[in-house]
Amino acid sequence: MSERRLHHADSSAFRKAMRALSSGVAIVASGDGDRRIGCTVTSIASLSLTPPTLFICLARSSSTLASLGETGAFSVNLLAARHETLAHRFSGRGGVHGPRRFEGAQWIALATGAPVLADALAAFDCIVEEAIERHSHVIVLGAVVSLREGIDEPALAYTRGDYAAAGKAKLRQ
Repeated sequence: MSERRLHHADSSAFRKAMRALSSGVAIVASGDGDRRIGCTVTSIASLSLTPPTLFICLARSSSTLASLGETGAFSVNLLAARHETLAHRFSGRGGVHGPRRFEGAQWIALATGAPVLADALAAFDCIVEEAIERHSHVIVLGAVVSLREGIDEPALAYTRGDYAAAGKAKLRQ
């Protein structure tokens, strides 16, 4: 059997094609006080229900990733559509960095002490279980040690290079 050597697709074309995928938006946060840090992410998913585990993907150059390595803990805060401004701020747009990103929102702490957005759709308080380096990013497995459920309202999604509301809140009876 002859060996075929395949090459990776063009990065620009890959990025453009992936924009067709709608993703939920979250803020990953770590640290405390003046050492709080966080970023907006769209690469997040549940990995396991037993035990509760999720994963996020962060760029190797991310200062948030460095904090996860130092503290061993982080939160994942699922954003509502009304959190679009917060998502922009934590993505680095506007030049706001470090603890200043946390201004204008209420943050609390759960079991690990990582910053948790008080009015998130849901928040997961995690300890770093494993970090897997692959190419330009690191896949971080987070063991969920506590969580907080929020209210039912439209989620913030990212699609085609922009934010949008996703879904609708269920009517409670």
